Amino acid sequence: MEPRGRTQAARDRVPRIDPYGFERPEDFDYAAYEEFFSTYLVILTRRAIKWSKLLKGSSGVQKSMTDMNRTFPDNVKFRKSADPCLQKTLYNVLLAYGHHNQGVGYCQGMNFIAGYLILITKSEEESFWLLDALVGRILPDYYSPAMLGLKTDQEVLGELVRTKLPAVAALMDGHGVLWTLVVSRWFICLFVDILPVETVLRIWDCLFNEGSKIIFRVALTLIKQHQAFILEATSVADICEKFKEITKGSFVTECHTFMQKIFSEPGSLSMSTIARLRENCRAKLLAQG
Repeated sequence: MEPRGRTQAARDRVPRIDPYGFERPEDFDYAAYEEFFSTYLVILTRRAIKWSKLLKGSSGVQKSMTDMNRTFPDNVKFRKSADPCLQKTLYNVLLAYGHHNQGVGYCQGMNFIAGYLILITKSEEESFWLLDALVGRILPDYYSPAMLGLKTDQEVLGELVRTKLPAVAALMDGHGVLWTLVVSRWFICLFVDILPVETVLRIWDCLFNEGSKIIFRVALTLIKQHQAFILEATSVADICEKFKEITKGSFVTECHTFMQKIFSEPGSLSMSTIARLRENCRAKLLAQG
């Protein structure tokens, strides 16, 4: 078929208005779009088939999903009385991921992350693939049985605080407080149920775009902004309580200002530095057994 004929044929097949309601411009290249979408459709179909198979898979992952019903008890869309109730959607996403990544299966904290993704995308399949990007690519070993990646990054934060906020590090050391005691939920839940929803979503935008380094920027900003308040602590219990308090208030609610702060307050934070610290901290953890 001649190019002009292909263009006209594509124009006849491709709707004048796109799926989002926008009218396509007069000079829109219908033939190129149709060629692209035919290729993309193959990818979408392949993913849909895999998703369907994962839902039908069998494994022992269901037995470990004991805390799923406790996901967002204050969210009306996850209550049994909701129509539709997102608990079923959440179950499907976590079950499919357990079948997909049997090395991880299901780990505490994944329910909150998957729950947020479901609320945002309103799609089981899209939530599954985003969860896979987070758990499988951006945060490897965070949710593995040994949680080595999670433990490593908590130690990395401690080393960064030691360098950038030595007074806080000295306070922690002086009271024998391990970083996992005060920041484990920050890391494992990616600030879900810790910071306001809008702020968490802005952090996640950066997490998908820039990678795991953003978690350290958020943590360091929270600690630096409230350093004087933290240093008032006189006991282990007091330190723990102050770390809970610094995740509340106008500083974290005003998400636009907060996001600007996380890129300025911690100062330089290169991936090479993070990689070096991760290597050292991981080696120490492995040596401890």
